[in-house]
Amino acid sequence: MLVPLMEAAADTCGGKAGALGALFRAGLPVPDGFVVPFAAYRAAVGDLGLGRFTGEPDELDAARQAIQGRPLHATLVDALGRALDELGDPPVAVRSSAANEDTGQASAAGRYESFLAVRGVGEVAHAVRACWASLWSPRALGYRDASGRDGRPSDDLVMAVILQRHLDAEVSGVMFTPAVPNDATEIEASWGLGPSVVGGTVTPDAYRVAEDGSVTRTVADKRTRLDRRGTRLVVRDVPTRVRHRPALDDATATHLAALSKEIAAVLGGPQDIEWAIVDGRTWILQARPVTATPPPPPSPSDTSDTPPATLNGIPGSHGTVTGTARIVRGPGDFARVQPGDILVCPFTDPAWTPLLRIAAGVVTETGGALSHAAIVAREQAIPAVLGIPNATARLRDDAVITVDGTAGTVTGTNA
Repeated sequence: MLVPLMEAAADTCGGKAGALGALFRAGLPVPDGFVVPFAAYRAAVGDLGLGRFTGEPDELDAARQAIQGRPLHATLVDALGRALDELGDPPVAVRSSAANEDTGQASAAGRYESFLAVRGVGEVAHAVRACWASLWSPRALGYRDASGRDGRPSDDLVMAVILQRHLDAEVSGVMFTPAVPNDATEIEASWGLGPSVVGGTVTPDAYRVAEDGSVTRTVADKRTRLDRRGTRLVVRDVPTRVRHRPALDDATATHLAALSKEIAAVLGGPQDIEWAIVDGRTWILQARPVTATPPPPPSPSDTSDTPPATLNGIPGSHGTVTGTARIVRGPGDFARVQPGDILVCPFTDPAWTPLLRIAAGVVTETGGALSHAAIVAREQAIPAVLGIPNATARLRDDAVITVDGTAGTVTGTNA
């Protein structure tokens, strides 16, 4: 009924679990755990008639409620309890692994639910149901539509769920292995748990590790961090003296780059890898194919040539576009966004996926080139510039602005 992570394969446990299983078998540092496979999802929802749904909002809501409202079968609950006991009943990470997730065609970055610091079989069972139900969320439907899928239920619309020991990371982040031989490994890092980096709520340090092992870095102002407190996740302010301290030294960045090469060799191509460091030990939390490579960081000569009215940020997605700036600070502003607008926001949440389907470009105040927002922007082929402090105040709503996602610049009426 449950599959040990060591035995997980993509055809029964989804792309995310399949990749972790392959890395585990190769001896790479992956936290131990197990998977609730596709078969359990199919057994749980088989009589709900989900195949008749057409993707209308009320039907999506009904599907989610039906899945979340149905208790797990007693045999599955018992199996979960035994598996958790074998891990020592620690807090666990409960993460989605859908059939169409983490593939070479689409990352589905941030589309489905995942939970950290979950403890006890009852809470784990609730999290499993929530992961299953997230197949039917508007953001997941919007991503499938934008990725060329029609969003309608089909046999491949199934969800597995990974459960692993939760890691209280001191430092965490993302790295991209080179898409071209002899190119640099790109690494982003910040304090605390990884969702701050992948979710774009902090602007991380950026490191480039060249083929010869040399490291170049850009140290960011890392103002907040996410940590576990019991079974809750809390956002804390980073002390001022630490905000501009590098999250990684050169030796650690070089070690991560070497590890990423091993991962790419095992999985057979360039990889987008999430990692964490706990008590000086590096762990691999996720690896998936790179669907679109980020622009290279600008050189000092590039930034010195920009006009005074230009705002400089992190190049997130190739291309240049001119359009109307639309300041969006939260869901209450969504209705104001029109096709062709340029989204200007503090950061983008996965729930904002529908906006990325109609926006012509994206500008954020925080985040890095390896965050979910940047990945989805690249998949949608819309220019993106990230990490421009106070962009929502420095750019005027309705102003005409030009976003150069390759250079990482924004110019316009009052930029």
